[in-house]
Amino acid sequence: MADAGLSSDCIVVGGGLVGASIAYGLARSGASVIVLDEDDKALRATRGNFGLIWVQNKGISMPQYSAWSRDAARLWPGFAGQLLTETGVDVNLQQPGGFCLCLSEAELLEREQSLLAIQKAVSGDYPFEMLDQQALRQRLPAIGPEVVGASFTPMDGHVNPLKLYLALLQACRQMGVRICHAAHAGKIEASDDKGFRLSCGPVNYRAGKIVLAAGLGNRALAEQVGLYAPVVPTRGQVLVTERLRKFLDYPTNKLRQTDEGAVHIGDSVEDVGFDDRTTTDVLQFMARRAVKSFPLLRDVNLVRAWGALRVMTPDGFPLYEQSIAHPGAYVVTCHSGVTLAAAHALRVAPWIAGGSVPAEISEFTSARFSRGLARPMYVN
Repeated sequence: MADAGLSSDCIVVGGGLVGASIAYGLARSGASVIVLDEDDKALRATRGNFGLIWVQNKGISMPQYSAWSRDAARLWPGFAGQLLTETGVDVNLQQPGGFCLCLSEAELLEREQSLLAIQKAVSGDYPFEMLDQQALRQRLPAIGPEVVGASFTPMDGHVNPLKLYLALLQACRQMGVRICHAAHAGKIEASDDKGFRLSCGPVNYRAGKIVLAAGLGNRALAEQVGLYAPVVPTRGQVLVTERLRKFLDYPTNKLRQTDEGAVHIGDSVEDVGFDDRTTTDVLQFMARRAVKSFPLLRDVNLVRAWGALRVMTPDGFPLYEQSIAHPGAYVVTCHSGVTLAAAHALRVAPWIAGGSVPAEISEFTSARFSRGLARPMYVN
């Protein structure tokens, strides 16, 4: 038996937003938890997060994902308040609704048809409205003449993702979660007492349950416990401006103004393998669209840019599953670590701790995948 200090009720492999949200929820459920966080050479999706809580247009081909995202967004006010009370960290939640800006009539029509289809699929509980340019300008006075209109849903919003991550880690530590850094997960073994042993170099960890929340690392780790996690990377790049006076009271799908005044411009989707570098052509395309949307950005300074890799399943939707071969081993994977953070902490973690599986996630298993499907479909 390993040293008692290296044992827990549950090991969470992955210390990003998904892993931290699950660990936080498990600790709130009364479990002792160890989080294994890889070193800074890891391809961390968390460090490149755009910070949106986004429901709009998600789940066109899977209504369950639309409902899951919608319900996660509704959990956010209580979740943010809970973190503030427990840690004193304000994650700067703003949830006034959000806009998807359209630069052509065809784009606007396609957006409306998509939202109508989702609304019908979830029995109407999916509020949205379509605005022409004149109506949109009343809410977003700074929009440019090339914006023909937009869709709006009251469910959308944004947070400061770094403050969210800080709050989750601080809350975990306060509840006794042991966070082990520079811990590269190696071999996972199911032990005779129905628990698991995981090696990290010379150190062994034991737990009754293990949660794989390691992002792109889940693909290889899942195979060790009889799970299938066909995740692949898609690159997203982000531009950041200097701090500006407040001009944007709502987030949009392509850019948002942070609580500190900077504007984040993003939403590129690139199939480039494990290359997380920035590229001039993509950054230029995003900047031009941003200026078309809000011409006042034409003369502002750009202060930094980054690239990061999203964690994508073949259809772009989450994966939540317990191993049949090794009960107590779970995989949790998604590309919406901020949007779904509250649901991961307050719905998924209690299931892993011993509760019933949330009905909304019953479709999010690997049974929906064909083993030959390798290329992801990104769902905005």
